[in-house]
Amino acid sequence: MSRNTKINLLLLLVVAALAVLPLALGLGDHKKEPFTGADGEAESAITEIEPDYKPWFSPLYEPPSGEIESALFSLQAALGAGVLAYYFGLHRGRRQGEARALAQQETAKTQAESGAEEV
Repeated sequence: MSRNTKINLLLLLVVAALAVLPLALGLGDHKKEPFTGADGEAESAITEIEPDYKPWFSPLYEPPSGEIESALFSLQAALGAGVLAYYFGLHRGRRQGEARALAQQETAKTQAESGAEEV
């Protein structure tokens, strides 16, 4: 097994452990909604400290349900990942293209020099 394969398997194991361990250990069982986002946690902490707190801003769009909110968040994450993947793929493709062009120039130069020596 190659070194890269071992590293990839180890990373996959770590990601799986990060996903499964909180559920297996029962983290968040004492809460009404155990795995809410940071916004919900911050809101509950603020209302505990200052019950009369009034937010400065309100959302532009309030989804009608939590499922739609989750779907929109997932869509936003997928679009962001797509933009990053496109950028990194474009950058890598350009580097590979430049490397090929340099290799072809070197090959042509070497062939031209060897052709000149034969004459």
